[in-house]
Amino acid sequence: MSAPKKVVLAYSGGLDTSIILKWLQTEYGCEVVTFTADLGQGEELEPARKKAEMMGATSIHIEDLREEFVRDFVFPMFRANALYEGLYLLGTSIARPLISKRLVEIAAQEGADAVAHGATGKGNDQVRFELAAYALNPDIKVIAPWREWDLSSRTKLLDFAEKNQIPIAKDKRGEAPFSVDANLLHTSSEGKVLEDPAEDAPDYVYQRTTDPEKAPDQPQYVEIGFERGDAVSIDGQTMSPAEILTKLNELGGTHGCGRLDLVEGRFVGMKSRGIYETPGGTLLLEAHRGIEQITLDRGQAHLKDELMPRYAELIYNGFWFSPEREMLQAAIDHSQAHVTGTVRLKLYKGSARCVGRWSDHSLYSEAHVTFEDDAGAYDQKDAAGFIQLQALRLKLLAARERRLRG
Repeated sequence: MSAPKKVVLAYSGGLDTSIILKWLQTEYGCEVVTFTADLGQGEELEPARKKAEMMGATSIHIEDLREEFVRDFVFPMFRANALYEGLYLLGTSIARPLISKRLVEIAAQEGADAVAHGATGKGNDQVRFELAAYALNPDIKVIAPWREWDLSSRTKLLDFAEKNQIPIAKDKRGEAPFSVDANLLHTSSEGKVLEDPAEDAPDYVYQRTTDPEKAPDQPQYVEIGFERGDAVSIDGQTMSPAEILTKLNELGGTHGCGRLDLVEGRFVGMKSRGIYETPGGTLLLEAHRGIEQITLDRGQAHLKDELMPRYAELIYNGFWFSPEREMLQAAIDHSQAHVTGTVRLKLYKGSARCVGRWSDHSLYSEAHVTFEDDAGAYDQKDAAGFIQLQALRLKLLAARERRLRG
């Protein structure tokens, strides 16, 4: 790859990406444009601007992408009830395609010939960033410093920072207890004190949720309104997508909902242990499944559940901008035409349970399921023929086994 002349760097303002900024300038002698996305991580972003200015960034982009993140990425994923390996709500995975999309767009806007990211060579994020970038611009150059440089230890990184007068936060002098990725959907904590999966995670790892044992002693009820599969209101108040997720995070966090301790299979082959907090997403998933219970036909619902693991795996592995994900999304979105109504959740001591659901689009018929007189809505005698037809092949199999046994 020829040396780039201008690079757009996904920049957090932290030590690692600040080192990368300086390394790009010194290694390639190129201009560096920084891009910092506000995805609801809860951090002040102006310090990142000041740090990028101090380090000589050619241009600085800081963008509030919270609404786009929830509307165009989180909500479509939740229409599928997506869970990776049956448990993980994909909070980190779903943020990467949006960051990559803006990196590529800013590169075109700035006339840059490359983009760069700070993902390590051991994780999934390098795959997600780069697959998305190439899907959107097949000619883009992607620089992954962690796969190129010789700064292979924390000591070497700190030495490089000191040599190049890069500010080092005092707590970086010691070993950080764990690494954190955060956005409006979740927080993800990995490494250091969490690397032994046999050891319980320390209490201080959790940042977004109350310890369920210390959560309020009284339950709280919340009603979430849906239109065509997307949440549109909380307790009757219409809100934007990002406002809804923010409010659900507050409610779920207060009651200790959404904690997950998971050992997952990374796309690159190894297993890793992570502590995830997804309070609002946990409420949203429970509510969405609740409204689907009365608005989706059985065939639709069961097919969706069959498709979901494949859909979730595509997102986890970085294939958001792939034709197969888009094909599945089209099927999922088609299924949501009548997923409209309201769900009541009960929040208590770490749990979020659906305790009520109603909809003008409901397929639930009390007349058909009642144990009282159904006034002719259903003829129970019809079940006899139905059972005989379903049993026919089982009878033939059993008869063959009896015959062969003599």
